[in-house]
Amino acid sequence: MTTLANYLNAHASNPALNDVITTVTDVGKTISQLLRKGALADILGEAGNQNVQGEEQKKLDVLANDLLLEALAKNSHCAGVASEELDDATPANADGSLLVLFDPLDGSSNIDINMAVGTIFSILPYQRQGQVSENSDFLQAGKQQLAAGYLLYGTSTVLALTITDNVVMFSLDPDSNEYVLIKEDVQIAADTSEYAINASNYRYWQAPMQQYIDELIAGKTGVRGRDFNTRWVAAMVGDVHRILCRGGLFTYPFDTKDANKAGKLRLMYEANPMSLLIERAGGAATDAVQRILDIEPSDIHQRVPVVLGSKNEVDYVKDLHLKHATK
Repeated sequence: MTTLANYLNAHASNPALNDVITTVTDVGKTISQLLRKGALADILGEAGNQNVQGEEQKKLDVLANDLLLEALAKNSHCAGVASEELDDATPANADGSLLVLFDPLDGSSNIDINMAVGTIFSILPYQRQGQVSENSDFLQAGKQQLAAGYLLYGTSTVLALTITDNVVMFSLDPDSNEYVLIKEDVQIAADTSEYAINASNYRYWQAPMQQYIDELIAGKTGVRGRDFNTRWVAAMVGDVHRILCRGGLFTYPFDTKDANKAGKLRLMYEANPMSLLIERAGGAATDAVQRILDIEPSDIHQRVPVVLGSKNEVDYVKDLHLKHATK
């Protein structure tokens, strides 16, 4: 069997990258164990604080964040760490060559009901070795990522990872406590009949997105000429995992519900790493018009609309938006 360590040694040309990925995935083992204990580990419920996004933090949100920060701060290759849960990036080792961004527990509202949650991570190059890292060092377009991935804590713990031009998956073996390779070249079909969206926000969407969903709901009786199914996990990591496994489209589009948020999802912690995975598996990822990985970030907590998954469906959504824009 091929373990994560074997795979990294064989495919990653950068020892520093191997080491940082190992640090993140080792913390993932601890988070997985805590989730299996659930209420017995006293990790459920609110922590009584709000993160930088103004959202209530769950107990395990805080714990997962602290575990990752502590482990990465000790890694000599990590120059700085940025977390969705903290206002500013945390400097680590000035001589390090890498920057790490993470969402410690995506979908944390699912914890108390024993549904899927996950850890999303992104690794960028550090350009100012020898100097203390700052927020501005993290403001790199997603196409600059050296690696990205997620850990899905579900019925089993699964790691999806990209360090080259493809996507691989590992499963955490509970007997050996090792990540074992289960899929060597993940590919997403270009066409799909499944989509994921929070339909309760319909009234806040722009006209092209409303039109798109109307067409899917019309199914065989409408212009698309076939039926579509809705699948919604309410955790991006779960919805993206389903797409990597069997295709589909995930979108959290622009809406007018909150004038201060162009979209719900964070560019640096969610959209960029997931878009790199999706693209390298043959899919596409846009903000409905622009390629996600080309967006030049202006803030480490920037939000963007997201449309990603099976390429032909993503392109169809993009075409609808472009047609509306030219009217």
